[in-house]
Amino acid sequence: MHAYYSDHFVLPLPDGHRFPMSKYRRLRDALVGVPGIHLQEAPAATDTELLLAHDPLYVTKVITGALDAKEQREIGFPWTLAMVERSRRSVGATIAACRSALESGIGVNLAGGTHHAYREKGSGFCVFNDVAIAARVLQRKSAPNLNVAIIDLDVHQGNGTAAIFRHDPTVFTLSLHGDKNFPFRKEPSDLDVPLPDGCDDLTYLDALQHALNELERRFSADFVIFLAGADPHEGDRLGRLKLTQTGLRRRDELVFEYARKRQIPLAICMAGGYGTDIETTVAVHHQTVLLALEWENKLSRK
Repeated sequence: MHAYYSDHFVLPLPDGHRFPMSKYRRLRDALVGVPGIHLQEAPAATDTELLLAHDPLYVTKVITGALDAKEQREIGFPWTLAMVERSRRSVGATIAACRSALESGIGVNLAGGTHHAYREKGSGFCVFNDVAIAARVLQRKSAPNLNVAIIDLDVHQGNGTAAIFRHDPTVFTLSLHGDKNFPFRKEPSDLDVPLPDGCDDLTYLDALQHALNELERRFSADFVIFLAGADPHEGDRLGRLKLTQTGLRRRDELVFEYARKRQIPLAICMAGGYGTDIETTVAVHHQTVLLALEWENKLSRK
């Protein structure tokens, strides 16, 4: 199974910044030497690929450093050349993971899931929308007429993704998220499932199963992109839900089972995770990657 990383393209942040940048390197370190996982450096997304989902003026402003102070505050990162390069690599990793999934059934980006970026702006630690770009690249270059289901299980609603695909019948956006959590102005996905603060394993898994059933009823997916956020975990600083490690394992299994039942490729992005203890966040992401490897092994034995 191919897993793409970009953590060595370091985005310099000021002291005290709340984004847990180190989780990506810790995750890769935890996967070094695991049999069956092929770690690969992420390629950089090209301008042409970025423009499949983003406004040309916005892309130009990011690349040239012309974002104003308000735009940088909304993204949450100070502009640097390193920010641009890392953002390109994170997008490139999702594109590569999707292409790997087309070939072997599954592919993984050890970062990604930057679902708050809109066509014309960034937001919420998201510069470019890797998932939207990757879906467009697949449809334009690899598999024309591909119907893509985006299953977004980050605790925060994928507002940018929902807005980008609002009028696109070839992409179905599904989001389970905290109802009272960021973003405070939600965009309508094809299927939104808002959850109350304190939502536990049983409530969450029941809601997810119903959502997957509804997805199947309403959309004929040929490909799945899964945002496997660690932030629904009970130990997350920003999540406000109460899922356990076991509950998150079952969450991932339900998504994998959905794809396997339909024999469709699956690409995974790690998405959010802001644990009070960063090792807890890394453990959730690590569990997702190992489960993906188990799933690929099952596919290869068929």
